[in-house]
Amino acid sequence: MEIIRSVNWMREKARNARAEQRIIGLVPTMGALHAGHIALVQQARNECSPVYASIFLNPKQFGADEDLAKYPRPLETDVEKLTAANADGLFLPDAADIYPSGFSTYVHVEGLGDRVEGKARPGHFRGVCTVVLKLLQIVQPHFAYFGRKDAQQARIIQQMAGDLNLDTEIVVCPIVREPDGLALSSRNAFLNPEERKAATILYQALLAARQELSAGTRDSQDLQRVIRQAIAGEPLANMDYAEIVDAETFEPVIRVAKRSYIVLAVRVGKTRLIDNLLIEPVGTDLRVEL
Repeated sequence: MEIIRSVNWMREKARNARAEQRIIGLVPTMGALHAGHIALVQQARNECSPVYASIFLNPKQFGADEDLAKYPRPLETDVEKLTAANADGLFLPDAADIYPSGFSTYVHVEGLGDRVEGKARPGHFRGVCTVVLKLLQIVQPHFAYFGRKDAQQARIIQQMAGDLNLDTEIVVCPIVREPDGLALSSRNAFLNPEERKAATILYQALLAARQELSAGTRDSQDLQRVIRQAIAGEPLANMDYAEIVDAETFEPVIRVAKRSYIVLAVRVGKTRLIDNLLIEPVGTDLRVEL
């Protein structure tokens, strides 16, 4: 697997692949790769050639009180995982290449970027959209792959790509979970053994909501109450939010009757984790996807 550090060389590689009418796939990451990232690479591998992953720990999407300095950076292990997954290349730019001196242009998706996670982390999605747009402009992939665990992020990137007429299709892939249900996240590495056990409360809360939906509950306040009760039962967990939102707009819904998400953010110890449950109408019934 080739490691590409230069923006110009990455751009040249992409131009050559497009000139040969090859289908380029890109998996953007911040590193500290886990099985969820590798699943994205594998899906890209099934649909594209060449397949590139990028690793860039984006400072623009971290708030002043967040964990940028502590974020894991196991580059050697990441390279081994991408090589084993048969990625063709790793784009590994420096911060100075992505944000050169005098950089002053940012991308913000109004509305979508201000709700739920955007409200909880002001400026976060502006940083995400800016770096993703830069990566898409440099690599020019036909397809870019994102995980559904970050459901609002994926939806915002889809909106950005459509609004700006980008020649990239945004592919959203299923959540990958541990056997006990915890959604895979690079931040799971921050959990000590006791916190790791407690972190399963996110999944348990979503299971409780799924059970309520299966029993016929459609009122959002009733579903939120069930989730809050579940989270409150774990002493190490503190809930930031639990919302039932429209899957397109991420605006709150009063009653679940269309494609929606239950999204939640919970602090376990000092580590902030997010998860979600997708609700899709199927005829007169609902299909729930964890």
